[in-house]
Amino acid sequence: MSESKEKLDVIHHLLDTQRIQIFDWHYDLPTLFKGEWYELPITKNVLMMWIAAGLMLVIFPIVCRRKSLVPTGLRNFFEAILVFIRDDIVYSNMDKEDGNKYLPYLWTLFFFIFFCNLIGLVPFAATATGNIAVTATLALISFLFIHISGMMKNGVGGYLKSIVPHVPLVIWPLLLVVEVMGHIIKPFALAVRLFANMTAGHVLIPVFLSFIVALTSGLPAYFGYTLGVLPLLMAIAITLLEVLIAMIQAYIFTFLTAVFMGMALHPDH
Repeated sequence: MSESKEKLDVIHHLLDTQRIQIFDWHYDLPTLFKGEWYELPITKNVLMMWIAAGLMLVIFPIVCRRKSLVPTGLRNFFEAILVFIRDDIVYSNMDKEDGNKYLPYLWTLFFFIFFCNLIGLVPFAATATGNIAVTATLALISFLFIHISGMMKNGVGGYLKSIVPHVPLVIWPLLLVVEVMGHIIKPFALAVRLFANMTAGHVLIPVFLSFIVALTSGLPAYFGYTLGVLPLLMAIAITLLEVLIAMIQAYIFTFLTAVFMGMALHPDH
């Protein structure tokens, strides 16, 4: 029992349970609905996503209150990111008319992923984006946005015709299979990339911290402290790197979504 409890403490960032545990204190999250065939529990990842969404609902109305023409403080930080996403991600992959139409979704996508990534770095919290179900759902939503936007722009028939370029009829069936597989693989790659990168960092941190126990067990205090410094510094370095990765992975997911959306809106370009 003690061994399983230690494993639970080490990989708490990777587990999606209904229990919030901080040292010896714990709280069991409720189940909203329990039917005969299915139930709707509130898990740690669900709670973290609610917190991320709540932060967005609190922060951005404050940021959007324009008190002066020159942004300062928190508004300056977020405005720089918002303008970067608009100009360098959205407008560079689609024209301004289409970009302004889908910009709110891409802004929301970036900051939701970014906040979920950062919340996962808080001790005793959980990384929602380290759950493949969460990243697959985000990828599915982007998949729908990509293809629905293409159909709205070019018409259903025109968009479906644009999936396969003009090629000789002999190789058209083969190319159709290749193109359809490509459209299926794109959201799969989005989901797996975000999931794998966020999971990897949270695996490395407890691994390096466990080296402290492994290297210092059975040694005098002086040697133990000396040998334990290196794994501790490595864990701190990985944690700082995770802050950077949190923004990079949100950027990559948003950027690729904008690229695929631009390709769907303008298939001939």
